[in-house]
Parts: sequence; structure tokens; C-alpha cells
Amino acid sequence: MNIVLSGFLWVAGAAGLAGVTAYLVRRFGLDEGRPGNNDAAGQVFTIVAGLHVVLVAFVLISLFDAVTAARDSSYREADSLVATGWAADSLPEPARSRIRQLTSEYAATVVQREWPALRSGEQVPGGGDGQLEQLRQTITGAQIEDNDWEVGRKTEAIDQLWEVYQARQERLNDSHGVGLGAVVWFVLVLGSVITILMPNMFGGTRLLTHVIIVSTLAGTITLLLFAIYQLQNPYGVGARLEPDAFRWALERLA
Repeated sequence: MNIVLSGFLWVAGAAGLAGVTAYLVRRFGLDEGRPGNNDAAGQVFTIVAGLHVVLVAFVLISLFDAVTAARDSSYREADSLVATGWAADSLPEPARSRIRQLTSEYAATVVQREWPALRSGEQVPGGGDGQLEQLRQTITGAQIEDNDWEVGRKTEAIDQLWEVYQARQERLNDSHGVGLGAVVWFVLVLGSVITILMPNMFGGTRLLTHVIIVSTLAGTITLLLFAIYQLQNPYGVGARLEPDAFRWALERLA
């Protein structure tokens, strides 16, 4: 199901359920919805809603930061891969051609095989690890002249390859998602339910206005929870990170 349609259904369902609940409480409730409740209910609602908003904002900001960090990590990995290929251009044959071939193959593997697995939450294929190992062996085994230029280029290629490996490990770790945990989700969901139910204690508004207010509140909170759920995996459908950095790397290495 399309993510936009799925989110719309969740928001519409929550808003509809909250609206029906508000209608039943106001129509058939005993003391609920009376103007005399406004002072006491307002104080409680301010505390509960304020704490819940802080929690939701904190979780959303942390997830947005995780998505940004994952994007930066992918560009760092791709940049280091290109730098490895460029540093190896100064090495003698056959190491130079072999390194350029392996760097291009690695970028293609990330785009064509690893990224779809990251997006679906599946196990990442192990071909990329083997290609990096071949790169390491090729660079360390390159026969160079005993001069500062070629020694420096070989050292630079090894250092950039290490950066690729580190960024790759960060990307694979991020693929498991943030994972908020059962306790955090329990607090988010229960806090949302309490926040949505609290306006039913207020009185003074007309029935239709009250239903609209509660439905809007429920829809907004559900939308935020849906965003939190989707952003748990920075490579998932919600965040929709694309392998643009590695496509760029393929163009530079072609």
C-alpha cells in the first residue's frame, strides 16, 4: 500500500474514532462536557499535553537527526571510495586498473543490491565486504617504486579505503533502524490516547464544534505517530534515502 494512502487511512480512522467518542460522551455523558469542569480539566490537560508534546518532539528530532546522519554517512562513504580510486591512479599496472574496476563494482553493488535490501529491512548481501577485501589486498600488494610520490599515493589509497570501511559499517548499523522499544511506544500511544480523551471533559462548546476539535487533535497526533513509525528506518520507505552519492561515484569512476 502506498505510504501516503496508508498514512491518510490511519489519520482518518483515528479522527473518526475520536469524533464518535466525543459525540457519545457529550451526548450521553453524565458530568463530562460541563462548563464547570473547564478549570480543573484545563490544568490537567495543559500538563499532560505539554509533557506529551515534549516527548513526541524529542523522538521526532532524534529520528530526523538519524536520517540526516545516514545521508551524510553515505556521502562520506562514496567520497572516500572515489578518493581511493583517484589515489590508486598513480600506482603501477596491473594494480591501477584492478582498483578502478573494484571501486566501480563496489559502488554498483551498493546501488543495485545493498540499497534495496536496506530499504526493505532485509539482510544486506555480503558481496560488498568481499570487494572491499579484494581492494585492500590489491592496494597493499601493489609493487611501487621507492619514492615519496608513489609511497604517499599508496598510503592515501589505504587511508581512504579505511574511511570507506568505517562509513560502510555505520550504514549497515543504521539499517537496523533506531528501534524505539516497547516502553517508548507504550508511553507514546498511551499518552496520545489520554491527550485525545482529555478535551471531552471541557464544556461550553457546541456539539459539532467539540467533535471537530477532538477529531482534529486525534488526526494530528496520529499523523505524528505515523511519522515516527516510518522514520525508524532511515533507509525505509518513509525517509526514502536514495543512493545518489554512489550514483555520483559511479559517474566519477567511469
